[in-house]
Amino acid sequence: MSKNSSKDDEILGKAYDAKLMKRLLGFVKPYKKYVIIAILLNVIVAALGPLRPYLTKIAIDDYIVNKDFDGLFLIAALLLSALLLQSVIQYLLTYATQLLGQKTILDLRRKLFEHIQRLSVSFFDKTPIGRLVTRVTNDVESLNEMFSSGIIMVFSDIFIILWILGFMFFIDIELSLVSLSVLPILIYGTFLFRKKVRETYRDVRLYLARLNSYMQEHITGMGIVRLFNREKSEFKEFSEINADHKDANIRSIFYYAIFFPGVELISSAAIALIIWYGGGEVIQSKLTLGVLFAFIQYTEMFFRPIRDLSEKYNILQTAMASSERIFKLLDEKSFIQNPENPQELGKVKGSIEFENVSFAYDDSNYVLKNISLQINPGETVAIVGATGAGKTSIINILTRFYDIKSGSIKVDGIDIRNVDKRELRKKISIVLQDVFLFFGTIKSNIGMGNPGISNDDIHRAAAIVGADKFIEKLPLKYDEPVKERGATLSVGQKQLISFARALAHDPQILILDEATSSVDTETEKLIQDAIGKLLRGRTAIVIAHRLSTIQNAHKIIVMHKGEIKESGNHQELLSKRGLYYKLYQLQYKEQEITSVN
Repeated sequence: MSKNSSKDDEILGKAYDAKLMKRLLGFVKPYKKYVIIAILLNVIVAALGPLRPYLTKIAIDDYIVNKDFDGLFLIAALLLSALLLQSVIQYLLTYATQLLGQKTILDLRRKLFEHIQRLSVSFFDKTPIGRLVTRVTNDVESLNEMFSSGIIMVFSDIFIILWILGFMFFIDIELSLVSLSVLPILIYGTFLFRKKVRETYRDVRLYLARLNSYMQEHITGMGIVRLFNREKSEFKEFSEINADHKDANIRSIFYYAIFFPGVELISSAAIALIIWYGGGEVIQSKLTLGVLFAFIQYTEMFFRPIRDLSEKYNILQTAMASSERIFKLLDEKSFIQNPENPQELGKVKGSIEFENVSFAYDDSNYVLKNISLQINPGETVAIVGATGAGKTSIINILTRFYDIKSGSIKVDGIDIRNVDKRELRKKISIVLQDVFLFFGTIKSNIGMGNPGISNDDIHRAAAIVGADKFIEKLPLKYDEPVKERGATLSVGQKQLISFARALAHDPQILILDEATSSVDTETEKLIQDAIGKLLRGRTAIVIAHRLSTIQNAHKIIVMHKGEIKESGNHQELLSKRGLYYKLYQLQYKEQEITSVN
């Protein structure tokens, strides 16, 4: 994992950040009625708990001492009613807060995913995918906990404390001061606990981030790990990271194990003080037994919300750290900008013009230098060259995955920067060397959820490229399930599906990026036959390593180190005996050696 990745996941932030909270509350605003309902219910349910000791005091002093059974029965009925009412309100409160949390998180996840989809490809070049998944899952779930059981329930704990203090001071001021005399110790202990837990929490988050990153990388590359017999060494490294994560969690548990018994000890000390002081007052008839009994109950109740507030502090701290990372992602402005008043492409004829185009991925090392190129409607133009010559970069800038640094690219005479990028991409289909298939069915991977593509269109496209031959042999045919990344299909089958996908969308411009380099000879012949039908009437750009596959192209562009070195058809380029001739001779010799072996 990179250092930047580690630092990003190590962000802890403040336990409470007003700016972050203001932005978070923006997601709550549409559901403010749930917040109002929850706060009102909190006020009521917080009062019902402290009401019970007060009723107990009345029962003892007014009815038990006076042996008034009728009055005692009435108090018992009131206590039972208070308990039942508290249960009902607690249910409504829990339902309201959970509903608030789920609705808010639903909106936040939608906004995050929508934002990620709009980010430019350059952002994904430098950002680990595992980190983005963590933002949408783990970090958002931390906010769910805050919305559903954090912010609103903090009000509950505060209201309970206020109601308890109100009842205590209403009943007896002196005894209230005695019972609260242990508060300075509790406040100091709570402050120390938060400081220590904050430090261990930072370690837990850091090691968890490393653990997730390591898992994501090594599960994705499991084939390479096995191929090079790295299982034992990778397991050892994973075990070390896992052990660090475990140790950090144990340190956190240690502080919890000290704090909560400590709170209980302070609570017991407060009760002991009440019994000692209050008991003496009862013996001297300065205090009733009911008041003493009520204060014992109030003291036990008083320390519960304090413990809960410590828990809420950790929830809030987690949420603030998560929200900081989430908003950092939402504030990412790495977009390919659409024009304010986009021009309409309409029905594309297929003319493509590159005029003095230069491009660099990192603003300094140019991979394309002063490229000028004219492709007429219906032409098939092949681009060849060594690895790193800039072939794929031409595709990236034509589809506006990246924007060029200088020059212009025009489709049918219109600069593509003046066109809505979604409209531009609707006119272009790409078949890549590394085919990506989604979890679903063969039909869904060809149609890609486009409502304008019917089942007949899917079947017709598959038949044209020859994919129907293997699809019809499958148990469920076009409804055959496709596993993640098409794991159950061969490379050739996946490539044929990608051809059918491109054809089903009926593009005016077709791009084949080394689309046959990963298939066997038999499948390549099948695809070459399909390509002839596929390219008919369309403008096509074909990037290929195998020069034998592009001999019939109208024009062949030879690139070297980001520049166009040669241009012409197959025979013209061979007659020049230049770079293309050398590439052709090299491949011809390789084929001869391969056939002999």
